[in-house]
Amino acid sequence: MKRFVFVLIVAHSCLFSATRNVWSNGVIRDSMGATSSGRGGTNIGHSDTGTIILDNPAAMVNIHGTGLSEFGIDTVITDLDYTDPENNAATKTRPGVLPEISIIRKSSDGRWAFGLGAYAPAGYSATWTLNSPLFGTNAYKSFGALGKLMPAVAFRVTDQLSFGATFGVAVSHLEFESPFFLQTGAVRGVPGILDLKGTGVTPTWSVGTQYQLSSRTTIGARFIGKTQFDYDGRFRAKVLGLGPQPVESNFDAEIELAWPSSAGAGIAHWLGDCQRISADIVWYDWSHAYDKMGLTLTNASNPLFTNMLGPVIKDSFPLGWENSVSVRLGYEIFLRNCNVCRVGYVHNTRNLPSSTLTPLIPATLEHTVSVGYGKQWCDWRFDFAYQYSFAPDRTVGTSALVGGDFTGSAIEAQAHWINLSLMRQF
Repeated sequence: MKRFVFVLIVAHSCLFSATRNVWSNGVIRDSMGATSSGRGGTNIGHSDTGTIILDNPAAMVNIHGTGLSEFGIDTVITDLDYTDPENNAATKTRPGVLPEISIIRKSSDGRWAFGLGAYAPAGYSATWTLNSPLFGTNAYKSFGALGKLMPAVAFRVTDQLSFGATFGVAVSHLEFESPFFLQTGAVRGVPGILDLKGTGVTPTWSVGTQYQLSSRTTIGARFIGKTQFDYDGRFRAKVLGLGPQPVESNFDAEIELAWPSSAGAGIAHWLGDCQRISADIVWYDWSHAYDKMGLTLTNASNPLFTNMLGPVIKDSFPLGWENSVSVRLGYEIFLRNCNVCRVGYVHNTRNLPSSTLTPLIPATLEHTVSVGYGKQWCDWRFDFAYQYSFAPDRTVGTSALVGGDFTGSAIEAQAHWINLSLMRQF
């Protein structure tokens, strides 16, 4: 067990470091693992993959056999283009690899199930070289990652009804580097070069339930709590406009930001012995998570800042994201010789307003189509999935951000996912 826990911690660190170029519903992934990804991200009403720990822990008591172990690799390749009156830029295409690990064990009587999983359910990254009339040519870089290490438990109340819950640890890291205009207070409109890094750790939890309506139909529901972070990091500023030369200083920084809570419901239904359809609908509370990013700066290395602005500097970066809904549809056909083929579709409603859209968080993807394939060999199963995500081009009229740096800009985004997983059932 010690060795297994160590492997999960290492895998979690890999997830944290590898989460790049991920944009789906806002910055939340549409699906985890090859099985769910092939059928359009539907998983709340299912019990055939280890990622149910993340999507609905109540399903753990409904898996076949006494348990399972699963390891998956998800690879994403993105294609982003950004234009504004001064720029016409495209990001470099580079794959990002995200592993995940799940293990589930049931009690001898089948009433209880216990699980442990490591996942990277959300993140974003972008790197641009853009020209600004005020700052000249500069790098615009962003990185945000969310990783979760999740112990889980489930209990079968009746032959039809089960409940489950997770309580674990979430780790998140943020980085931003770009020209920046201070947004609030006495320093509103002061231009500078932002170089910000911060890391936070906080508890994470979820609850879920599943109910067997009939031998062919299962329904489920789950709720994932908001993960509120106070990131501790460093802020390096090069501020223009406070003197004849740029004024530089380092600060201790505290950033306030959250990853949203979500509520979902799903159904899985067998059309016959060989065909299954499923649907999930998931609501995300972005309005209480990505409303704004609070920033507190202390311990300036340059006393000029302390003398002019005091020992504590507070700023707030407006985001103004809106709540969104993700609709996921999947179809599977089970063929001879233990083969299964899958197709799926995901639609995400728009949650990022055009007025605060920037190339730093280009979370604009709205549609995803997927195909998948699975093959069983005795107790082992291999699954493959491919997803293509895209969205209409997004444009900004007059930016709501102070400084007008992104007024008149446009972003085009698409992404390709390749998912592989290997599972052993006991």
